[in-house]
Amino acid sequence: MGACLGACSLLSCASCLCGSAPCILCSCCPCSHSSTLSRLIFTAFLFLGVLVSVIMLSPGVEGQLYKLPWVCEEAAGSPVVLQGHIDCGSLLGHRAVYRMCFAMAAFFFLFTLLMTCVRSSRDPRAAIQNGFWFFKFLVFVGITVGAFYIPDGSFSNIWFYFGVAGSFVFLLVQLLLLIDFAHSWNQRWLNKAEKSDSRTWYAGLFFFTLLFYALSIVAVALLFIYYTQPGACYEGKVFISLNLIFCFCVSIVAVLPKVQDAQPSSGLLQASVITLYTMFVTWLALSNVPDRKCNPNLLTHFGNGTVLAGPEGYETQWWDAPSIVGLIVFILCTLFISLRSSDHRQVNSLMQTEECPPVLEATQQQPVEVCEGRAFDNEQDSVTYSYSFFHFCLVLASLHVMMTLTNWYRPGETRKMISTWTAVWVKICASWAGLLLYLWTLVAPLLLPNRDFS
Repeated sequence: MGACLGACSLLSCASCLCGSAPCILCSCCPCSHSSTLSRLIFTAFLFLGVLVSVIMLSPGVEGQLYKLPWVCEEAAGSPVVLQGHIDCGSLLGHRAVYRMCFAMAAFFFLFTLLMTCVRSSRDPRAAIQNGFWFFKFLVFVGITVGAFYIPDGSFSNIWFYFGVAGSFVFLLVQLLLLIDFAHSWNQRWLNKAEKSDSRTWYAGLFFFTLLFYALSIVAVALLFIYYTQPGACYEGKVFISLNLIFCFCVSIVAVLPKVQDAQPSSGLLQASVITLYTMFVTWLALSNVPDRKCNPNLLTHFGNGTVLAGPEGYETQWWDAPSIVGLIVFILCTLFISLRSSDHRQVNSLMQTEECPPVLEATQQQPVEVCEGRAFDNEQDSVTYSYSFFHFCLVLASLHVMMTLTNWYRPGETRKMISTWTAVWVKICASWAGLLLYLWTLVAPLLLPNRDFS
């Protein structure tokens, strides 16, 4: 009897995997909006790929990768000395990450094209977006397996530049999400302060604003201490100083009277969050400077300075502080993409999402009777987010996590992993573009008063 019940439960879950997101007969799906549930499952696919990539970087798995067709030719022969001092086994791990992230990007790009111009759940393609999870998982696995048989050739070098471009855009997406988060946070606490007539909420906003600015100042001091030297490292000094000045300028703009009149919820809390994020991106950029004197995170020789071939030669370390923090920020921002609903007009326009509906309207749109244990369709009239743009964000996320896991090192012509200035300039330019983007969200209502940004 227990086996029969278990089989029935598995069949019920199978119907959920093969059916639509509302999943009428399924008790394994949570009672929530199908739009939210679909985004979370696609994000789970992304995180699964990230987990496989992390496993591929572990030394034990790297030894098994020699059995694949694109094995490193130098592994069994002459010694290999690599700039950045990474052995051939570690290079194989990086090449495996490149292929895994290529498979993720290809999978989500396929859905980016497939879901273009879907307006409501009545579109037949919406059923593919919100259901058939088992078959989509098979497609995901199939693309992944095929990616590992791509001939090496120039694949790694070409895909590196795709990763650079995608990661640049994703850094801007992260900044937009932070703007949205800080805006929602500020608006929510201001509303609570007005309703409760208490100064506690104002004190909380002041405390966190002061905290973020204090952390930014500490970050600037640490960057000057560890990533610059007297009489050297002029590029790092210029980057840190410029970003500090730019952050000061946008903070001033955020509290100008005209900006406050156009956007009453704008303030120093958002500016402090953006300032701290800019210092974080500056740190990521300086951690890729290909100069040992100006970059304490650069991989160095171990022992007496000799480097042996093969995985047994010496120990390699991928998980430095910038990579760990960058991966954590990536995970949080990706989850936020899956769950977000916002009332920030400029951010919604840029992120291709609708404004969060009022509570009464949202209640009227939802069905009165909601079956417990299943998701329900909340997009019969119109979609709550752009399916295509959501998948495009996951494409960018796949490229960004590839660059994060490989420390932005570029595969060289002689199978080297090289830290280059390309990564530095991409991240610095991303910080500048992000500040300009934030400045635009502040001044856009003033420059274009007759335009509706929603």
